[in-house]
Parts: sequence; C-alpha cells; structure tokens
Amino acid sequence: MGREGRLKSQIMASLWGAVVGDALGVPVEFRGRAELTAAPVTGMQGFGTHDQPPGTWSDDTSLSLCTVESLLHCNEVDTRDMAERFHRWLVEAHWTARGQVFDIGIATRQALARFSEGRKPELCGGRQEYDNGNGSLMRMLPVSLWVRDAGIEQGLPFVHRVSRITHGHPRTQMVCGFYSLLVWALLDGANPLEALTEAWRQAEEEYKFHEDFEMNWPHLHRLSPKVLPMLGVQEIRSGGYSIHTLEASAWCLLRGKDFSSTVLSAVNLGDDTDTTACVTGGLAGLCYDLEQVPEIWIKALARREDLDTLFSKFIKRLTEAPQEDS
Repeated sequence: MGREGRLKSQIMASLWGAVVGDALGVPVEFRGRAELTAAPVTGMQGFGTHDQPPGTWSDDTSLSLCTVESLLHCNEVDTRDMAERFHRWLVEAHWTARGQVFDIGIATRQALARFSEGRKPELCGGRQEYDNGNGSLMRMLPVSLWVRDAGIEQGLPFVHRVSRITHGHPRTQMVCGFYSLLVWALLDGANPLEALTEAWRQAEEEYKFHEDFEMNWPHLHRLSPKVLPMLGVQEIRSGGYSIHTLEASAWCLLRGKDFSSTVLSAVNLGDDTDTTACVTGGLAGLCYDLEQVPEIWIKALARREDLDTLFSKFIKRLTEAPQEDS
C-alpha cells in the first residue's frame, strides 16, 4: 500500500473507530469499573444504560458528524456554521443515530443555549473550573484531521476555536490541542509511545510558557511519556473530566496490542465509557488501519450507509489538497 492509500486507510479507520468505540460504550455508560471487570464488554451489545438497540451511537458521534458536515459544506473551519449544526442536533435531532437525542453534557447544553440567545459561537463555551468536561474533546477528530496540513502554529488555534463553541476553559482547549498533536504524530506513522513523546515535546513548546495556557500546563503532567506509561490501571480515571479522558485514551493506546483490545479496554475502564472509547477508537484507528476494525462492529452501527457516504466524501476532500487556508 502506497503512502496515499495508507493515509486514507488510517483516516477511514479512525473515523469508524471513533463511532465503534462510542457505540460499544453507550450501553454501559456510568457503570463502575468493578462491575465491568467482573462482566466485561467483549462486543457490540444493546439497551443497558440508555435502553438503545445495539449499534447506537451518542452525542459524541452526532457532534463529530455535524463537524464533518460543516467542514464539507464550508470548506473551512466556520465556528458559526458548526454551532448552528450543533443546535440543529439538539432541537431537531439532526445527525442522531435513531432520531432521538438521549445523551448531552451540561456544558454543551448551556453553551448551545447561549448560542441560541445570540452570543458569538466562540464565546459560548464556559470558562469556569467546572467547565472542563470532555464534550469538546470527543468531537475534535474531524477538525484535527482537517487542519493537519496547516502546521502547528496555524492548526492549534483552529482547534482551540472549535473547542470554545462549547468548552472555553484554557485547560480543555489545551487538552484538545494535545490530542490533535497525537493525531498528527500517528498520521505520520509514529507508534503510540513515539506519538506521545512527540506530542508532549510539541505541547510543551506551545503551552508551557504561553500566557493563555501556562497556569494550566501543570495539569497535563501525567501525559508525559515519562509518567503515563508507568501508571497502573488503578491510577487511571475514566470520568467526564477532559484530562482524565485523554489520559485514559492514551494509556489504553499504549497498552493495546490491536484495535479491538485497545478499544474494549477503554470501555471496561467504566464510568464515561462511550466518550473514553470514542476518543480511544479514533486514535487506535490511526495505529491499526481499517482492516483491524472488526467488520461485524461496523455492520452493527446505526445509519451505517449514511456514515459511509459522509466519511467517503470527507476523506476525498482531505486527500484532494492540503487544507491550509481554513
């Protein structure tokens, strides 16, 4: 497989991997680690927490699909258009799995309420300590892919802007930036530890002494390649805090041997299972390519043909030419 074919396979696997992870996690969201250790998730199942059929994905995927749709429609990062599509999802069930919004974070709901009242989209996300949930991280994959060729100095500000639609705290903007650096390193062919090492180096350069981020930089210390690989499972948290989600996802990636084991390990950490597995699945797809994403899981997904159509258009656009002028 040539470089272009490999890149397309990586991106397609990443997009499908994120949805698969989301759908694997939906039925057991909020279950504790002890319960899932005793009875772990081993494949696609249904009902459970949200009483949804197998293959149902949540807000994580819905907002990511709205983001893809916006990028294709505008051919650039347009935060107002994205926010409008997010609002359509909330009030019209746009890009939902089965015509129902059944899972939405408090910060996202509040931000979209501010948008509906006329606030500028990049001022809608909360900036308080309690606004550091993972609701922008979970939808950042399409933007990370889109701005990759813009380079770090131009690409990261786009990532921060898109985060601010729903999550404006500098810490979570920085988490989304670190995640994007991981995505870019994996796209370049790095293995998980190499990607973490490179992302850490670049993030330190960008954030450690930046006036907008330096106060929050110490919160990312466990993402260091000298720290995260050494942590045991009992030290990994998997709730809705953005830093914990990124730590858990990167940790699962470091420990994984293949796509399936990596994503299932994320689900079985418990708590915010859909988002942890969604973020993990997107990263794992970049490592293992499409062949390793179980076809039986993809076939089980709600609206599979719609997803395939949208993803194919997105990949075609991404690989036509560098997206440098977003």
